[in-house]
Amino acid sequence: MTKIDTSRPEQVLPTPSHTVGPFYGYALPFLGGEEIAPFGHPDTITVHGYGLDGAGRPLPDALVEVWGPHPDGTVPQADGSIRRDPATGGYLGRNGVEFTGWGRSQTDTDGHWYARTLRPGARGGNAPYLSVCVFARGLLVHLFTRIYLPGDEASLAADPLLTRVGDRRDTLIAAEEGPGTYRFDIRLQGEGETVFLEFQ
Repeated sequence: MTKIDTSRPEQVLPTPSHTVGPFYGYALPFLGGEEIAPFGHPDTITVHGYGLDGAGRPLPDALVEVWGPHPDGTVPQADGSIRRDPATGGYLGRNGVEFTGWGRSQTDTDGHWYARTLRPGARGGNAPYLSVCVFARGLLVHLFTRIYLPGDEASLAADPLLTRVGDRRDTLIAAEEGPGTYRFDIRLQGEGETVFLEFQ
């Protein structure tokens, strides 16, 4: 057995925590990851947008994870976003009935992502929002943000986070493109940079 001298950096193999990715294209994306809402549910919305770097170029290798509550504001308790066949171990996909509140979308070559989910309800004195986690090249640590939906201006005006970020609040509010369709671009740096959150 060969012993590696870890005091010499050139002898230690890089791991994902030491190198700038991406490491997202294998095993993390899954078929139907964007289709969070149960089939035919009346509160289904589509949120989509583009992942962009500091120069405004698309991020073709990013992952966008979305979490959201039920329309009544309760947190989903259902399992089953990534179901496996117990006999073969093969991927079965979502069952199309249970709402787990969670999904994952891989950006395409233009940096585009989307999620079909349920319109979130308000929770804990906040305006309704979707929680988002972004994994992308050049990020050693993933980023967290929120997507607020337009429509209830009084609720948005009173939201504690939107109040705190001041003139950058527009980077957290999606633009309505039509009935049940919203656009939310994620800018990692530069002009119009999305507000990102730090959890301690």
